[in-house]
Amino acid sequence: MGWFVKKSIKVLSITPPLAAPTRHGYAVAVCVKNEGAYIAEWLRFHRKVGIRHFFVYDNGSTDDTVDVLRATVPSHEFTLVPWGGRVVSTKTSQLIDGQVLAYSHAILNFGQDFRRMAFIDVDEFLLPRNGATIEEALGTAGDFPNISLPWHMFGTSGHRVKPEGPVVLNYTKRAANPLAPQKYSTNFKCIVDPCEVVEVAVHHFRTRSFGDSTINDAGFRATQKTREDPAFYSNAFLQLNHYYSKSQEEMDIKFSRGSNFASSSEALALKMKTTMQNIENDEVEDRSMVDFVCRHKIMLA
Repeated sequence: MGWFVKKSIKVLSITPPLAAPTRHGYAVAVCVKNEGAYIAEWLRFHRKVGIRHFFVYDNGSTDDTVDVLRATVPSHEFTLVPWGGRVVSTKTSQLIDGQVLAYSHAILNFGQDFRRMAFIDVDEFLLPRNGATIEEALGTAGDFPNISLPWHMFGTSGHRVKPEGPVVLNYTKRAANPLAPQKYSTNFKCIVDPCEVVEVAVHHFRTRSFGDSTINDAGFRATQKTREDPAFYSNAFLQLNHYYSKSQEEMDIKFSRGSNFASSSEALALKMKTTMQNIENDEVEDRSMVDFVCRHKIMLA
């Protein structure tokens, strides 16, 4: 049991793949476990906004996640990778973060075929604010290989039980300030050029051409540390919506399911409680996703 309490390895160095001459488009790498109730909506939305391929790393789902995936997306548009178990460093007895391993695997084995890869979860949606697709929204980014998008954290929006209908239409209240200096509530997900990545983590990447430099959706440049400065914030072109809790009922289920990354149930409870307080202490109405879905007539169910 000793290795469980040691700090896990959350960053890995890799040698990036060589770009294929025909590479194009955007892919997503995602880790899933028992997301059958949510993954269809997530897949339909991201297909509509231009994702060409989904690399789905399944951590031993026991529900219908895989069946829903196969029923929702044509077989040539997804790759299913079984991704169960834990990997521990023999030398240090440290747990190697499973998401970081999956992201590294996706880049090394599939990255050569895509211009960009996004690394998000099933409760996170990439919302174009300018244009109809992610690629159109990121036109101002040019070829810069590392784009950081801050979480826009959505809470329960007053729902105590799971409502009928799509997640993105039911939840419209989020934390007002995505870069508020509050524990657990501020972080980023990234879209990268996989053929430039030399260091992989869940929330940040390094590239061989620009080190830990990254840009926001408007092309403003920062580093891993300085991107938390309020001046870095932008959602003018592409917004990352994180539907953190959904209803209170679903939040309770999320807690009972536990986390592969929390050190204890007490730590998980504190994290979830603090995050929800941060969201609900200063909420704003944000209907940009609802407006986008309606304007582009996206069928989510």
